[in-house]
Amino acid sequence: MTAQTTTEIDADRSAFRELLDHKRVCDALYRYAETIDVKDFEGLRSVLTDDVVGLYNDYPRIDGAEALVEWIRAATDDRAWQHHKLTVYRVEVDGDTASAVTYHTSHQTRASDPDTVIVMVARYYDTLRRDGDRWLISQKIMQTGWREERHAPQTRTTS
Repeated sequence: MTAQTTTEIDADRSAFRELLDHKRVCDALYRYAETIDVKDFEGLRSVLTDDVVGLYNDYPRIDGAEALVEWIRAATDDRAWQHHKLTVYRVEVDGDTASAVTYHTSHQTRASDPDTVIVMVARYYDTLRRDGDRWLISQKIMQTGWREERHAPQTRTTS
């Protein structure tokens, strides 16, 4: 067995850093969705830069972390249950900036109508910035491809 050269060690470190950055970017994207699902708005705030920009379909541009958290809080206020299923398709890291494309399917129910589920299929286009050992979302663009409501009684009878 031969010892690694300095060049090989540097290449290994670079590859490890690339994998770690990819994982941490994905972690930030998954955390974003999870915090919305459980209405953890403090946790949601923790994955956003102060100057985040949100562009959700045809809604007006949202500037700043507090404004984005409040917009999401209001948009999900009547949701009794939410579930985001994410598939991160691409992550590209360039220094202290990263971009990602994520496919997203969401199921949501309203407290006022638990027998109807809202199903949404969309894509997120994110830009993230490195903040120490973590990555924060600095821009979130959501483009919805399809949305529908499905009705199915959820009450069960016992015998």
